[in-house]
Amino acid sequence: MKTSSVSVKVYHGYGHTHNLTVYGHVFKWKSAARQRYSNRLFANIAYLFNLFMLKTYPFARIRLKFREQEIYNKAEYDGFFRFEFASISKVNPGWHEVKVEALEEDGQVAARASGLIYVPHITQYAIISDIDDTIMVSHSATIGRRLRELFIKNPRTRKTFPGMAHYYKRLSAAFASHEKPNPFFYVSSSEWNLYDYLLETFRFNKLPEGAFLLNQLKEWKDLLKTGKTGHTGKLLRVMRIIDTFPNQKFVLFGDNSQQDPDIYSTIAEKYPRNIAAIYIRDVYEPHSSRTQELLEKLSRLNIETLQFRSSQEALDHSQRVGLLESAPIHQGRAAK
Repeated sequence: MKTSSVSVKVYHGYGHTHNLTVYGHVFKWKSAARQRYSNRLFANIAYLFNLFMLKTYPFARIRLKFREQEIYNKAEYDGFFRFEFASISKVNPGWHEVKVEALEEDGQVAARASGLIYVPHITQYAIISDIDDTIMVSHSATIGRRLRELFIKNPRTRKTFPGMAHYYKRLSAAFASHEKPNPFFYVSSSEWNLYDYLLETFRFNKLPEGAFLLNQLKEWKDLLKTGKTGHTGKLLRVMRIIDTFPNQKFVLFGDNSQQDPDIYSTIAEKYPRNIAAIYIRDVYEPHSSRTQELLEKLSRLNIETLQFRSSQEALDHSQRVGLLESAPIHQGRAAK
């Protein structure tokens, strides 16, 4: 199995001029996981397995370069790093390049990588969405079926729920425009190992571009536990996004297979002025009644809620309560 030496992985960051966030990992080595989008079962299994074949670089010294700024930091015990900083110059809305370097003890560069920071336009809404069983068919409530989806499919053959890409495109352009879309943040309990896998799935299915916030890396021996931990971390990641954009109205999407209803209820109680609507996809019937009770309790906060089965049902509700315009997606108005 071919591996590389020290390497840096930078994920999509986000923020605004005074509060920019960049995530990533430093690896001592990492398998070369090249996806060929084969329909062969063993090719897909090998690709997935390679995503979990890695050794992180604990407490690596790292340097971020953004425009004329240089900022130093250290990775955490698992090689994960997070830079939170203010730009010394104004950062306009859009995507901006950032570079991160891993440094040797003598200051020499051991590895470097580039990433992107997304600065949203001022828009009416921002969308925070779960991934598994909200956008992608994952069967998270049943570990055997979840692993089957992962192992036998590749990023381009993974199923997304019918109509979800169209619905999210409508939300992206709601009271906005193609040039200044509503921003998307994809928050999941899936691990950072699956970042490139998910990115390819989203782009192949033409879902809106956005920033991903995922869960702690796992090694190969924990592959069978993928997606089953980190719900508290998911709550904190959602809170961090809202704290970064305190004047923004958010629409939250999740499902009832695991903890999304509880997480989003907690968020709504803490940030009632920031939440415009909560949508929960009903994929696990044993949780349907309790989910409905949680959502109904939020009506006193003037938050629109819906537990839905089909994407069209959620789209119709969004249009009915004024989250979507009635005009087609290509006729959206300029952002306010």
